[in-house]
This record gives sequence, C-alpha cells and structure tokens, in this order.
Amino acid sequence: MSARTASRAGRLAWMSLRMASLMASRADYRRTAMPDPLDTLRVTIRSAADSLLDGTAESVAVAPTLERPPKPELGDYSTNAAMLLAPALGEPPRTVAERLRDHLGTLLGPTVDRIEVAGPGFVNLFLADRWYRDSVVALLGARGEFGHGTAQQREPVLVEFVSANPTGPLHAASGRHAAYGDALARVLAFAGHDVQREYYLNDMGRQIRQFGESIAARMRGEEPPEDGYRGDYVIDLAKQLADEGADPADPDTLARRGVEIMRERIEATLERFGVRFDTWSSERSMYERGALDAAIEKLREGGHVYESEGAVWLRTTTFGDDKDRVLIRSDGTPTYFAPDIAYHYDKLERADGRLIDVLGADHHGYLARMRAAIAALGEDPDRFEAQIIQMVHVELRGERTQMSKRQGTFVPLDELLDDIGTDATRFFMLQRSHETTVDVDLELARKESPDNPVYYVQYAHARIASILRKARAEGAAPP
Repeated sequence: MSARTASRAGRLAWMSLRMASLMASRADYRRTAMPDPLDTLRVTIRSAADSLLDGTAESVAVAPTLERPPKPELGDYSTNAAMLLAPALGEPPRTVAERLRDHLGTLLGPTVDRIEVAGPGFVNLFLADRWYRDSVVALLGARGEFGHGTAQQREPVLVEFVSANPTGPLHAASGRHAAYGDALARVLAFAGHDVQREYYLNDMGRQIRQFGESIAARMRGEEPPEDGYRGDYVIDLAKQLADEGADPADPDTLARRGVEIMRERIEATLERFGVRFDTWSSERSMYERGALDAAIEKLREGGHVYESEGAVWLRTTTFGDDKDRVLIRSDGTPTYFAPDIAYHYDKLERADGRLIDVLGADHHGYLARMRAAIAALGEDPDRFEAQIIQMVHVELRGERTQMSKRQGTFVPLDELLDDIGTDATRFFMLQRSHETTVDVDLELARKESPDNPVYYVQYAHARIASILRKARAEGAAPP
C-alpha cells in the first residue's frame, strides 16, 4: 500500500508541474492564483505546529519542511516540524512528534490513511485515496488558472534570446533558442513575474561589413569574398537591392538595407513560430547614442580600466574572471566584449530586476567575464544569469546538416516549419534539456505512428477527448 501511494505522490507532483508548464504556453495570462494541493498540506502542517506552540512563553519562527522520504515504505511525505518545535517546547523531539501526529490526524481527517513517527522525530504521512481524488479534481477544475501568479516575490525579468546576427535567415539552431527563450518567458510570466522579451541586433562590426561586401559581389555577378556569405538568400537580396536602384560600389549602404530586410524576415519567421518580442535593441543605435563611450567611462571612473601594449583593458580578474579582457584593440577598434558590456549596462539601467541571456553553446566562458564586468560597473552581478543552449542537428536519412550561414549550409527555420509544422518543431526543440544536444530526425517527425513522440502525444490527447465526450454523452460530468 505504502509503495503504491508513494508512487502516486510522485505522479501528482509531476502532474502539478506539467499542468503549470502546459498552461503557461497559452497566450492569455490571467492573474488569479490557485492553491497547490501540496501547498495546502504545508499550511496544515504549519497550523498543527502553531497549535502546539499556543500558550508557550517563547515566540518561535518555525518553517517546517515537507519532503518526499528516501524510501516508499516511509510514506508519501515527511516533515521535520517536531524537531524544530522541540527546543521551544522543552520536550524530546519524538514526544513532540507524537503530539503533532495527533493534531495532524484531526486536521487531515479522512484524507490521510495513517501518520507514523520515525527516527529522531520525523512525522511521516501516508495519504489516503481521498486526498489524491480531491487533489486531482482541484487540479483539473483549476484549468488554465492552476499555477498562475504563485511567485513568492514578483519581480521584473528581462529575457534576451535568439539575437541571431541579421546576416541571414533564422536556422534550426535559432529555432531552439526561440522555443526555449519563449517557453522560459511564458513560465516566468505565468508565475506572476513582469517579463520583457528582447532581441538584440548585432548590426555593426566585421560580420556586417562582410555581409554588405557579399551582396555587392552578387550584384556584380561575382562570388562573395572568401570570408563572406554564400547562401542563395544573398543572391535574392542582391536582386531585390538592384531592383531598388542600390549601388554595388557602396557596400555599407547595401549592408544597412540588407539588415533591414533580414530583420523584417526574421520577425516574420518568429511571428509564424509564435514568438513575439517587446523590444528590438540595436548595436548601431547604441553606438550612435554614445552608450559604448559611457560604459567605458563608467569603468574608468571605478579604476578598473588600464592600458597595456597600446590596448585598453578591463581588470576583470579583480571580480573573479580568469584573466583581464581587452576592450579596445591597439588599432582603436572595440572588441566584441566592449559593446556587450555597453549593452548590458544599458539593460541594467532600463530594467529594475533580473537579466537572463539565452546564449549559444560557444558562450560557456561568457558568464564569468560578464558578471565581472557588471560588478566593475558597480552593479549587482547576481542580477545577471545566462542559460546556455546546446546544438541542434537536423537529420535526414541518417545524415546531419551542419549549420553555417557563411557557407550557406543550414536548414532555415521557415523550411522546418513548412515541413513538420510549428507545434512539432517546438516539441522537438523542447523535449530535451537545453543543456543537451537535440537531433531533429525529419523522417521520424513526418511519421504518423507511435514512433513519433509528437504524433503519440496528439493521439493520446484525441483518445482522452474521445473518452470525455463519451462520458458526457452517457450523463457523466467529468471535471
């Protein structure tokens, strides 16, 4: 009996989390918090503890835990409340546990099968079938409201994700970033936080110059430069800009116009993927506002900048980084890190709460140096965190496609959506932890069989819906 009930406790906890995650994927966010059955159980334990403390001279703040025991035979849940109460009551923990057991038995009534005292004073709860029935009915009855608005401390959160260079279409890897970042933002919003979604356009620097030169080369009927962009989309851009009367001798203007077009296409793809951003930030506009100079000046004022070998360095080792970082090269050009610092300084100034960056697998060393830079700016580095997303491989007939915009060898996200659809794409991108590589097997994703996990979930949903329809037709009233 105890092993069976304990396994049901795990399933109920899983159901609670799963329902909250699924409901969070809906666009309509309501602000009504529904009680979690486990939270109700915690409140009951606290109430029983307060009853034991009633009349004592000493005021005690007790925060008993409610945890799953290490073994099923020890019950569904266990609390350490008696051991926390014992010093204030001046009684042995097991004596307090026995009194607490009696109080809990009265409060929980028929929803508990039995309560046992174990070890130095643990109180183990064996929940009755009625508790599970009542809990499941409450979960189902809550529908879209379950789990919403339950954050203990509501705070602003700025989530920056995707932020792919506007030098080409979004590819499958960008799709995983979009799916994960959007899911994270939705869950945070569903929990009651004030979430802002932001896309950062890297529309300055070497890659943008190469982009403009690649368009110019295609307009002249030539191959792109060796380090340029070779995808067919560059040929399409060259034709469009030629029709607009653009000058192939002006790669800077071509790059700007190319970025504008790609930004529009990126936004359209994301809209199709069900992802919308509140803010689109631009590296170019940041330079034009003087944000880079302002950030470096702020670092200078703090005494964290020095010059060596003609370059400008940031003393990040003072704040835990493994080495100091170059901000301005000896030729006067900024490194990639410098505008990143300016951008995060700008975000810290705009946002009151946490910053979350969703970054690619090549950014593992980024967190330490950015936290160091934030500390050097005089801000709290704990406001910043990064989630690292591992690679995506699209497989067809056992062969993987390598993602490279420069070489033009990638699977555009739009083509993936055309092939298997938005829902299936998001499912495959989110079915595994973001810390592990994902393989999207196109042949599997196209199958209408239980081998395809998306089809299996859809089939299960259809079967459940059919059972509920039949129950209603026969006069039953499922929750």
